Amino acid sequence: MQPDKAQIRIPLFKPVSEMKKYIFSVLLLWILTGIGHAQPGGSQVARPKLVVGIVVDQMRWDYLYRYFNMYGNDGFKRMLKEGFTCENTYINYLPSYTAVGHTCIFTGSVPSITGISGNDWTEQLTGAHMYCTDDSTVQSVGVNASPDGKMSPRNLLVSTITDELRMATKFQSRVVGVSLKDRAAILPAGHTANAAFWMDDESGNFISSTYYMNKLPEAVAIFNREKNIDKYLQRGWNTLYPISTYVASDSDSKSFEGKFPGESAPVFPHDIKSAYAKNHGIFRATPYGNSLTLDFAKTVLEAYQLGQGPATDFLTINCASTDYAGHLFGPNSVEVEDVYLRLDQDLASFFSELDTKIGKGNYLVFLTADHGAANSVGYSQENKIPADFFVSANILASLEQLIQQKLGYYKVIRSAANYQINFDLERIAGYNADFTAIKKLVTDYLKKQPGVSYAVDIDKLDEAAIPEPIKTMIINGYNFKRSGQVQVVFDPAWLESYARTGTTHGSWNPYDTHIPLLFMGWDIHPGATASLVHMTDIAPTLATLLHIQAPNGNIGVPIVDLLRR
Repeated sequence: MQPDKAQIRIPLFKPVSEMKKYIFSVLLLWILTGIGHAQPGGSQVARPKLVVGIVVDQMRWDYLYRYFNMYGNDGFKRMLKEGFTCENTYINYLPSYTAVGHTCIFTGSVPSITGISGNDWTEQLTGAHMYCTDDSTVQSVGVNASPDGKMSPRNLLVSTITDELRMATKFQSRVVGVSLKDRAAILPAGHTANAAFWMDDESGNFISSTYYMNKLPEAVAIFNREKNIDKYLQRGWNTLYPISTYVASDSDSKSFEGKFPGESAPVFPHDIKSAYAKNHGIFRATPYGNSLTLDFAKTVLEAYQLGQGPATDFLTINCASTDYAGHLFGPNSVEVEDVYLRLDQDLASFFSELDTKIGKGNYLVFLTADHGAANSVGYSQENKIPADFFVSANILASLEQLIQQKLGYYKVIRSAANYQINFDLERIAGYNADFTAIKKLVTDYLKKQPGVSYAVDIDKLDEAAIPEPIKTMIINGYNFKRSGQVQVVFDPAWLESYARTGTTHGSWNPYDTHIPLLFMGWDIHPGATASLVHMTDIAPTLATLLHIQAPNGNIGVPIVDLLRR
């Protein structure tokens, strides 16, 4: 229980130096415990009506400024002008993937603790493959006989900031997660969420699972029946502005860009209606996936009366089309620039909706990203930046052959995933083999391969000549039951060979780990900090602002520059 203002007494008879220290301590306590934000009479802790957490998938920090001159005034620029931006926010674990990023943002924790060690992983004790939100005990809601809804947060081992808010308000707070991606709706919303919704490609519907509900709310069913995807497909996809104004991007057609189905070249205008007929999944890689998501978020606001109840509500939103377009076309494409310019308009519309429905100053919104992205290898090579591809399939075959020749063991490697080598622990135990010798053979071989900076046995990480912060990022990302035992780190700008067009992510490098972080609205003063901030710091900062307990696996610290007045 926070002390009432009337209970605070400053002693009058102290030396001046001690008096200054005492006053400073009281003021600091006032700031950090929220005494200065108490409502009249001190009867309640002041909180916003609604918190909105927006995670823009694959948004590198530099996109805030690369496209700045083309943004309008009411989207990203509004957040930069009215809000507080943390200019040096970094991911502090490996691998920098989607599920891990969303988990870290909302838990303040890392894979070693949360258990979400990738989008999927190998269960080390059984060898079973596990997708991060797989749950065979639930059923799809909103689509018939589809496995796409058999999802829940049960693989997440810790609480989220959304869980903590629900518990702090005796479950009066309402929490809903929204995304095209199941994992990006489910993991941020947490274990106790009222709902999470994601898109089923085949039907184009937003769906859920019986973990949350047995039937979609009527407002969601109506939204699905409107077939909003069809309306967007009718528009086609040309640039929002004259293509000659897209000076922040490369030329429109490059050999290292991917293409939509049926296209002969990756150029505007894109016939997305024709491509969609061939593969419904391509809708995600158009800017309209973000538009649809934010339109649906407006429906959710109304359906759940978010921001209208007795306690603070929380809406988590993932704008995922930035990721799909980035993977397909690459960071320097005109397509990616256009996706961000259109997202800027969609955000402006959504903020306007919040101003109208919740009231400006009554809601707190933060925007960040789950990870960034590397430049396409072709782009780097074209501009004389060292870059190339790593072909892991060939390496695995060579490793198996080497282990057989040198040690006499067969098929002891299961797979390579999440930049790690997974071993068959049961087979190795059956051989009564020297596992340390196997791992040494593997790491010695990998370190000699082109494009490999480091290969390390996790059990011997303390002895490895790997600089910080990479060493700590490896430790933070390692979960004994869900991570491979050998970690591989590529040279900068080297990508796995599946990304011969477009791009990918997952490494320690700034292009993958330097992300935007902006806060705007309730109790946020305009400003910026250049101090180092980690992704793990977002959740404890929210906990401080909301005066609630930090998530139970949190290792982050509040962003003090944001909390200063």
